[in-house]
Amino acid sequence: MASFKSDLIKYKRYSDNKPSIVLMLTTQGLWALFVYRFSNKIFKSKIFPVIKKPLLVLAVFWQKWIEIITGISIPYSVTIGHSFYIGHFGNIIINSKAIIGDNCNISQGVTIGVSGKGERRGVPTIGNNVYIGANAVIVGKVTIGDNVVIGANSLVVEDLEANNTYLGVPAKKISNRTSSGYI
Repeated sequence: MASFKSDLIKYKRYSDNKPSIVLMLTTQGLWALFVYRFSNKIFKSKIFPVIKKPLLVLAVFWQKWIEIITGISIPYSVTIGHSFYIGHFGNIIINSKAIIGDNCNISQGVTIGVSGKGERRGVPTIGNNVYIGANAVIVGKVTIGDNVVIGANSLVVEDLEANNTYLGVPAKKISNRTSSGYI
């Protein structure tokens, strides 16, 4: 579980290097990420279906338990790159078909979901090094470029170009600052 190790390293860096055991016991985002990484490993594995299906049923129950106690929903079929960070727990919903790149941060209240009509119906694809602020909503078949900042309370319903900061309802470019100060 190399991806979970990279998640843990990022959490340690953000917490002034607290011991891993302390972070694992006290950080709800890590609980959700551990369950996701473990379940996703089973989902992607090539083990026999007669073994895999019961394990995935157990994974769903484990995920639902994590949803109840943390308010974080990360289905095992989501694609999330390494070094993922959940800044604060609660009310985080990620669609099962979403794709999130490497080294991304999300805050509380974020929704990454399905929306749209016709060709625009779908789920987001989020690039690398993206920071998503509190209560942001990213929905529909949109692509978020690398090094993007999505400000708090923003609604993203269109593609966002790389290396910029976006804010508002709907989200509009407000500067050409990247996420380097946020990640």
